[in-house]
Amino acid sequence: MTYVVTEACIKCKYMDCVEVCPVDCFYEGDNMLVIHPDECIDCGVCEPECPPKAIVPDSDAQAAAWLALNTEYAAKWPNITRKGTPPPDADAYKDEQDKYQRYFSKEPGKGA
Repeated sequence: MTYVVTEACIKCKYMDCVEVCPVDCFYEGDNMLVIHPDECIDCGVCEPECPPKAIVPDSDAQAAAWLALNTEYAAKWPNITRKGTPPPDADAYKDEQDKYQRYFSKEPGKGA
């Protein structure tokens, strides 16, 4: 089992999850984070830290579609080990639905 980041993270990227992860399994894209499924130890400490509730276990019904994306981009994007500054407009996107088609960026983040 692993946890995955869903589209709810897109354009929010609060990064509270990064601070509590004991194994540094988060990777940073331009406007979202992903979890490396082979590095995640399934502890679940990140899930309640996410303000938009973007992190779900892979047993969740919505996780299947996001597991492949997390796997692909964890191999391409830089690792992030410290919380950065969320986008200034993150709260405006927090409750928005169906963000992937409109906003997803394949570009890497800065990492930390």
